[in-house]
Amino acid sequence: MRESKDNMIPIKILDETAPLEAVVLGTAVSLGDVPAEEDTYDPKSLEHVRAGTYPQETDLIAEMDEVANVLKKYGVEVFRPEIIHDYNQVFSRDIALVIDDVLVVPEITVEREDEVDGIQFLIDEIRHVVEPKSHERMEGGDVIVWKGNLFVGYSSNADFSQYKVTRTNEAGVAFLKEHFSNWQVHAFELKKSDEDPRENALHLDCCFQPVGHDKAVIYPGGFKHEKDARFLIDFFGKENVFEITREEMYEMNSNFFSIRPSVVISDSSFHRLNAQFESWGITVEKVKYREVGKMGGLLRCTTMPLRRKYE
Repeated sequence: MRESKDNMIPIKILDETAPLEAVVLGTAVSLGDVPAEEDTYDPKSLEHVRAGTYPQETDLIAEMDEVANVLKKYGVEVFRPEIIHDYNQVFSRDIALVIDDVLVVPEITVEREDEVDGIQFLIDEIRHVVEPKSHERMEGGDVIVWKGNLFVGYSSNADFSQYKVTRTNEAGVAFLKEHFSNWQVHAFELKKSDEDPRENALHLDCCFQPVGHDKAVIYPGGFKHEKDARFLIDFFGKENVFEITREEMYEMNSNFFSIRPSVVISDSSFHRLNAQFESWGITVEKVKYREVGKMGGLLRCTTMPLRRKYE
């Protein structure tokens, strides 16, 4: 871990839902051309490239600006990456993550490694930064921080070598256990498919996420082992868990984003999920994020929290 100069940007993340104070929201500016099929690195993007429905930059910018406006409405400080021309910088969640008061800058898939340059101006202003070694692979979408627990989606070494869509490996899990030894690390293997987005949990937040103070949304079919989904359901209590369907997972229902325990941002098309949130007393800020969703991620994927408020 390196320590830097004074007058740093304060960071603190202990869970997924405490009142948000500062966040990095990705950008779709200068996205570049529609990728060739062989240059996609998730099955949802591949599906839309093949169908000729890959999103347009102007539509993505409009959707992300709507989210920025919602965040600012709640007084959140919103940082955006510096623009790298002709490069996809939509999904800021994966290129860095905050656990407690430490920023982890992980080793990510080679197709995305230059994305970190877009937030280097922030990294330089954060006091505690750790960088896993090249073999210790992870992305932020696979790491969910929850009140002394780190829930981590990963792939076994055999799957990691077989599938392009694997993002976090066994060495990445070991890194988290070593560097955050005061946290309970719970690791779950995820189902993977390079071709079928309905059979692929790209990250843990594509099939599971806590919400509110003690609730959770889960798609059990996204886990390679049934026992892991059962563990999470038991952890939160069946009465506090909302299970989504295979098709809702494909549409990325579990990839909402919490501004505070009582407020979430969710896609306006998620009618069943949003009704459940409201029945739990959670205000839903509804946005249109359908074009972003064509690229294999949604609201949690495009946001990387830096600081939440704790008493």
